[in-house]
Amino acid sequence: MTREQAWQIVCEFIQSDSLRKHALAVEACLVAYARKFGEDEEKWAVTGLLHDFDWEIHPTLPDHPTKGEPILAERGVSEEIRRAILSHASFTGVPRVTPLEKALFACDELAGFLTAVSYVKPGRSIHEVDVKSVRKKMKDKAFARAVSREDIVQGAAELGVDLDEHIEFCIRAMQARAAQLGLEGVAAQA
Repeated sequence: MTREQAWQIVCEFIQSDSLRKHALAVEACLVAYARKFGEDEEKWAVTGLLHDFDWEIHPTLPDHPTKGEPILAERGVSEEIRRAILSHASFTGVPRVTPLEKALFACDELAGFLTAVSYVKPGRSIHEVDVKSVRKKMKDKAFARAVSREDIVQGAAELGVDLDEHIEFCIRAMQARAAQLGLEGVAAQA
């Protein structure tokens, strides 16, 4: 499956602009890790784009991502990508074994958290986000309360990277695509 085919599936199933941007943010982080690890960038891009494609039609657990997997199989998505998507939800019982599976889990919650941190910066920009501000917001349980801090920490550990380095790496990946993610900030829009 190509990235373009995956994006068509995203646009077919996801109507929410913010959820589409989340898919793009996770894609940005995964592609950066694929490049770092010498992996297939398009495969990792497709995985990032599709990981939450069924959230609007299956918004409750354990339906997401379990009920979405057969839809992806019908669309010709490889077993490797479908397995990675299933593994990003711990309750599915699919263990994270491959670098792709570990990276998806590590980047999913963090990408959402980095977006939230961007939105509370004065310029609403990912360019204003740094590791220190992310770590401070992680301690504030009222901030972005739906984001699992435990998953962020566990994801970095499973990926075998230092948490601060992982945060910095994903900030940089998202900064490189800030305009596409709607995170350039208000100064850039003026």
